[in-house]
Amino acid sequence: MQVAIIGTGYVGLTTGVALAYLGHQVVGLDVDGEKVARLQRGEIPIYEPHLAELLQLARPNITFTTDYATAIPPAQVVFIAVGTPSLPDGNPDLTYVRQAAQGVGWHLGQAFTVIVNKSTVPIGSGNWVETLIEEALKTRTNPAVRFAVASNPEFLREGSALHDTLYPDRVVLGTQNPQALEVLYTLYQPILEQTFTPPSFLPRPVDVAAVPLITADLTSAELIKYAANAFLALKISFINEMAQLAERVGADVTQIARGIGLDKRIGSQFLQAGIGWGGSCFGKDTAALIATARDYGLGMGIVQASRLVNAQQRQWVVEKLLHTLKILKGRRIGLLGLAFKPHTDDLRDAPALDIAQQLLERGVGVRVHDPVALPRAQREWPKLEVQYCEAVETLAQDCDGLVLVTDWPQYRNLPWEHLATLMRSPLLLDGRNFLDRERLRRAGFTYVGLGR
Repeated sequence: MQVAIIGTGYVGLTTGVALAYLGHQVVGLDVDGEKVARLQRGEIPIYEPHLAELLQLARPNITFTTDYATAIPPAQVVFIAVGTPSLPDGNPDLTYVRQAAQGVGWHLGQAFTVIVNKSTVPIGSGNWVETLIEEALKTRTNPAVRFAVASNPEFLREGSALHDTLYPDRVVLGTQNPQALEVLYTLYQPILEQTFTPPSFLPRPVDVAAVPLITADLTSAELIKYAANAFLALKISFINEMAQLAERVGADVTQIARGIGLDKRIGSQFLQAGIGWGGSCFGKDTAALIATARDYGLGMGIVQASRLVNAQQRQWVVEKLLHTLKILKGRRIGLLGLAFKPHTDDLRDAPALDIAQQLLERGVGVRVHDPVALPRAQREWPKLEVQYCEAVETLAQDCDGLVLVTDWPQYRNLPWEHLATLMRSPLLLDGRNFLDRERLRRAGFTYVGLGR
């Protein structure tokens, strides 16, 4: 099928490359000419495991452009996958969605086209996008164009985005237009029926034979996305709140998480206590859900509480350093990890930024390390007065403490015995309860976890 994808960020680029690999003809459209030029050269502007390899396999079926007139007219399906950052009141900024919808309306071809909201957008945005397209069509000499708007929320985990695209838990299609549903079913059929040949570097899981398809109306599909992210955020904040109580009473939150996670009604995923969630989704989507509910006279108290607990976790790290070191002013602290999670260089709402700023405000000299995200941090945080360290040995030299912020697998196997000898005070605050506590203690570290 002919597919256009507006926006080549995490969602748009991953979706486009995956669909091209499946054999669809894909055009990635972005207003950022520099990014498009890089993609045309086969360069990936973000860090996502296996994305570069899959793009090479899909190159015969995917092109990139800044031109709506090139991408939109031949498309049978147009995905809107642009950014929707938060406004100060919690509502998402729909500027880019508006621009994309208008551009689609001005350039739609004569054949029936399905316009798909892939961006996480507020409830009712499907109807709004349809209106924007209709208004744009009125400016054309031939406005008699057939189209339908659908919702197809994404559930991608950064760092596992290609896996989640090719082997999803479910595919949600929000439309009550039978023709649109038929088009989208055809588009996703290789994934729904798992008939494609998997790439060698992303083998099909043994338990994936077919993928459930959820069909819903537009509004329900939009709310499914918000509800899913809010619930995951709640699980993380719940176990983090339990971690604070566990620490007060002398319990171990990792044992508590295992004890409740084996209950099939609860499940073990997203019960890892630590610094809390970050990234582009949970914070933005919970804020948007609260803002939408507020418009309808609802408070969403549970969702609001999850945001409060998450903010407290970052402060808790600083308080634990203060409790252990007694005085922070004049100390030197090293942060291990900048990306909000491992296997990505995404710094949006990264806990490391909050922790670094709080430490700097208290007169701490801050050093930072990340195996992937250092270059992006130096570009995006130019005013952050920290020392960027390419080597962990440089980070540890004469430090009064290290904080594990991001649970990169390679941090488990650092030369901890050697690092302890470099430090002025071998303190390790494990913000993810991720490292081998006993090994660190044997190496000479004072180990401090969260909730244990």
